[in-house]
Amino acid sequence: MIDLRLLREDPDRVRASQRARGEDVGLVDALLSADERRRSSGVRFDELRSEQKALGKLIPKATPEERAELLQRAEQLKTDVKAAEAEQNEADETARALLLRLGNIVHEDVPVGGEEDFVVLETHGTIRDFAAEGFAPKDHLELGEALGAIDVERGAKVSGSRFYYLTGVGALLELALVNAAIAQATEAGFVPMLTPALVRPRAMEGTGFLGQAAENVYHLEKDDYYLVGTSEVPLAAYHMDEIIDADKLPLRYAGFSPCFRREAGTYGKDTRGIFRVHQFDKVEMFSYVAPEDAENEHKRLLDWEKQWLTSLELPFQVIDVATGDLGASASRKFDCEAWIPTQGKYRELTSASNCDGFQARRLSVRMREEQGGKKTVQPLATLNGTLCAVPRTIVALLENHQLADGSVRVPEVLRPYLGGREVLEPIAK
Repeated sequence: MIDLRLLREDPDRVRASQRARGEDVGLVDALLSADERRRSSGVRFDELRSEQKALGKLIPKATPEERAELLQRAEQLKTDVKAAEAEQNEADETARALLLRLGNIVHEDVPVGGEEDFVVLETHGTIRDFAAEGFAPKDHLELGEALGAIDVERGAKVSGSRFYYLTGVGALLELALVNAAIAQATEAGFVPMLTPALVRPRAMEGTGFLGQAAENVYHLEKDDYYLVGTSEVPLAAYHMDEIIDADKLPLRYAGFSPCFRREAGTYGKDTRGIFRVHQFDKVEMFSYVAPEDAENEHKRLLDWEKQWLTSLELPFQVIDVATGDLGASASRKFDCEAWIPTQGKYRELTSASNCDGFQARRLSVRMREEQGGKKTVQPLATLNGTLCAVPRTIVALLENHQLADGSVRVPEVLRPYLGGREVLEPIAK
């Protein structure tokens, strides 16, 4: 959630952020009103409680004549205090509910607009000219089926559309990607973690996935658990309700987990193959840093993603995601998009988001530091970055490294994790 002081001191900035996101601007004024009511009801409750306490000290010292009047006043105060407390609690709940609906404040450098209004910041690698090489590229599914690596037909039979099996070298390729990604993250100082795939509502709400993203979340109603769409959720909640000493920051974790997404609103999009699926595995980077270091950490996460995609020898571009395509928690997001030959365009493989103190406030993760001889406690900043979303990375690898005979060259970084294989070859029939 955003800092309420910012809302009170600069509501126009919050309105502008909501407008840029394409979200409800009226929410700002509703929250301002609720916050004022919450504060005034709190003042009234404190005043009545103070009077009640003072009265309690007077009664034992009062004369019999005075006591009767004071007892009558005490009885009235008891009723008033109870009513004031109820009003304060109601105002608190209303303000919090509105605050949870408000997105993070958009960074001033983010391009304004919708999904197609991103700005390309960098381009890396060389797009292959398959025509010059004398053959037309096959798509990842055709390649994967020939390699005995991907089986969507049986995935659909067992679980429905947008499910799949990785088989043979496909399964080995996933394990190679995960191990190589974790190795890079560990070398960069991240602590590797295997995280829960089921979380309680507070963890999901605290990371911002029960607002605009709720339609894509799987909820187990009987147990009131949520299936995570990314290990960002359990990693963000890992230090929930904790105070971390500033000298221990940054804390960096690399989480591996299964991820589950409904993919609501994508009917008819990417239905072929494994690019857009309901279940997949992912390696996610997550950082806890001091607020003043958040922007630099965001660039570091992006650099680690670029290092990863470069090691996979994939052509890709880096984009600055537009305001209307940001998640509720992100103030700014950079995506790395790999070139997909058979689609003739770049598609998202990784994202790096700066959430500033937004998630930390919701999850009550704070940092303690000493300033001028005094210890202060404040929310820290959280950031997340995809290192390897496995299915999409497999799509990009198969299509970009395919050879004319249907085999696929293995990038050097993956060969140690694939028994030294330099090429994945089709299964003879």
